[in-house]
Amino acid sequence: MPSPSIAQPRALISYSPHSSGGWKLQPVTLRPLREKELLVEIVASGICQTDLHFAGAESGFGVHYPRVMGHEGAGYVREIGPGTTVAKVGDPVIMSFSCCKSCEPCERGHPAHCFNFNAINFEVVPENFVFKSPASASQATQTPTDSSSPDIYGKFFGQSSFASASIVREDSIVNVSGLVESKDDLALLSPLGCGIQTGSGAIINAASAGPNDRVAVIGLGGVGLSAVMGAKIAGCTQIIGIDRHESRLELAKELGATHVIRVDPGADLGDATEAVKAATDGLGTNITLDTTGVPALIAEGVKMTAFKGRILQVGTAPETGTLTIPIHEFMVSGKQFIGVVEGDVVPREYIPELITWMKEGKLPLERIVKFYQAEDFEVAIRDMQSGQTVKPVILW
Repeated sequence: MPSPSIAQPRALISYSPHSSGGWKLQPVTLRPLREKELLVEIVASGICQTDLHFAGAESGFGVHYPRVMGHEGAGYVREIGPGTTVAKVGDPVIMSFSCCKSCEPCERGHPAHCFNFNAINFEVVPENFVFKSPASASQATQTPTDSSSPDIYGKFFGQSSFASASIVREDSIVNVSGLVESKDDLALLSPLGCGIQTGSGAIINAASAGPNDRVAVIGLGGVGLSAVMGAKIAGCTQIIGIDRHESRLELAKELGATHVIRVDPGADLGDATEAVKAATDGLGTNITLDTTGVPALIAEGVKMTAFKGRILQVGTAPETGTLTIPIHEFMVSGKQFIGVVEGDVVPREYIPELITWMKEGKLPLERIVKFYQAEDFEVAIRDMQSGQTVKPVILW
């Protein structure tokens, strides 16, 4: 049950894809805490395309209904379960992904590439139910088959932050006590656990970018603009932003891009590659990051990358998406195609760095974040999809 200090919890429940009107804001109750779990009163939740992706189909990998999504969240600990040591009641926390901690990638400092990442973060099994909807909240697009109060899947990325209170795995918690001064600060920092660390971390951590690097970022949403900011922090000599939205190109320039290229829908995508090569004196970029997951743009990303350059794939492509690479040409050029998840960072180490950069003015999150009340989640999602808002954050 929730702490007495928490009012009746509410959650944004996915009963079917958002595109079909299947997301409902409803009251919920929570089961008791188990070992190494915490009850967190959520202050704010960032909305990410990944939330829509994994609650966007009737069936398929990682899809479960009904379910509470949300994997960018921040709040205050209100209760701790047995064996929990990462925080105490009252501590401000930011949530990120979960990992097993015991596989080879985890032990080598790459928890975002955990062997068990999918099973832990996406494939939630029945015994991990977190939320149980009150009978009074059963009006939904999916009619329960055996009860008017159906169990609801939770622990998406170990947290399911689309709720005013959530049960969170201990390994998803980043304790930010001493780093955050107010509730408003915590709300602004809520997207750090995924989109911001993914974009900036891919450049700074996975690519180890530096002053001699020429960087192209394809797609200037929250992840892409975070990559632009990361490249500026790294001191990269050229930072090229590529997008179809003029407003985001202008914002990219304000955040550190040295060049921007507009890709018109339906236009020849090869024009973007030619523009990148022109901007780099024919060399191409030695770090190219794709955030779109669009196979045709990914293919251009390979072409615009210089000899011995690296192509970082962070955008989620269709499950059936493929990339054709001319093997001999790829070998001779010495290029590397690298998959990157969550910036390949250790959140408990990297998120405090992000907070420091923000305080120093190097990571101006306020330029990309826009706040919405939880009741206005439909507006927030619509604004994100239209390009009007870069990173929507809902307040609880």
